[in-house]
Amino acid sequence: MAKVALITGVTGQDGSYLAEFLIKQGYEVHGVVRRTSSFATGRIDHMRKGFGPGSSPLQLHYGDLGDGTGLRTIVEQVRPDEVYNLAAQSHVRISFDQPEYTADVVGLGALRLLEALRDHNKRHGRAARYYQAGSSEMFGRVAEVPQRETTPFHPRSPYACAKVYAHWQTINYREAYGLFAANGILFNHESPRRGENFVTRKITRSATRIKLGMQDKLALGNLDARRDWGFAGDYVEAMWMMLQQERPDDYVIATGETHSVQEFLERVFDLLKLDWRKHIETDPRYLRPAEVDLLQGDSSKARRILQWQPRVKFEQLVEMMVAGDLELAEREQRGRGR
Repeated sequence: MAKVALITGVTGQDGSYLAEFLIKQGYEVHGVVRRTSSFATGRIDHMRKGFGPGSSPLQLHYGDLGDGTGLRTIVEQVRPDEVYNLAAQSHVRISFDQPEYTADVVGLGALRLLEALRDHNKRHGRAARYYQAGSSEMFGRVAEVPQRETTPFHPRSPYACAKVYAHWQTINYREAYGLFAANGILFNHESPRRGENFVTRKITRSATRIKLGMQDKLALGNLDARRDWGFAGDYVEAMWMMLQQERPDDYVIATGETHSVQEFLERVFDLLKLDWRKHIETDPRYLRPAEVDLLQGDSSKARRILQWQPRVKFEQLVEMMVAGDLELAEREQRGRGR
């Protein structure tokens, strides 16, 4: 019998890459999607044929981390062997504008799903495993560089605070109930599927449109912030590896390299043979009330125990994203010409 996986946040960047990976591993994959007036399934349409049974290789179910009863129903229907909680209001800056919603979905949402899975395992005598998507933002104002699993958290946003809550609830369910529950503390990971309101994708999307004369300016916030950027396709494999171990644990997933937003910006504009200084404006609207200046991960534990390694280097990642958005901009331009 094929293993069954349930992914919340399946329509997002990570969810789409994880679903692809698990399908290749022979899993039966189920995804949770929110009910909206328009479909947001562009990243996963190539894997699906509809909703419910028979829509293999990826079956979708309407649900929301704000609805504990609905989550329980989905878990009962799917009977997963592995649950990957990737859903979140994941934009750090927006979390300052929507703190209650962010805390409910990111923090209490994880608790609702943990409780649904604990109850399911207990009543059916099962041992389904749980993965919680953590974030390097939990480290916030860092006490040490690089950050590892033992580095103290100092969250600097409602999003990061909610992720810390979810992280410790995951550990509590592991220790209190024996649930196989693992935390992945993932540093920034990008791809051509990254949402367009995240800074890396915002840069590549706008720069390629500037290259084709479709826009002239790009407004950004803090250009000095340094991040540890990797490729999302590499990072989802680490999620799966965590749930294949004999014992559950927590792991930092990172490249160990840092680059500033300005370095990313410069690389993108150099590839397009543009002078970024002519097109970039700073806008205080994009600054956070509490900034996180530097995040750099030490993934030596994951490399040693999981045998995980990041394959895509920073330069390759930027090239991949520029190529994807240049193709998108060219299609957009052709569409305008009709």
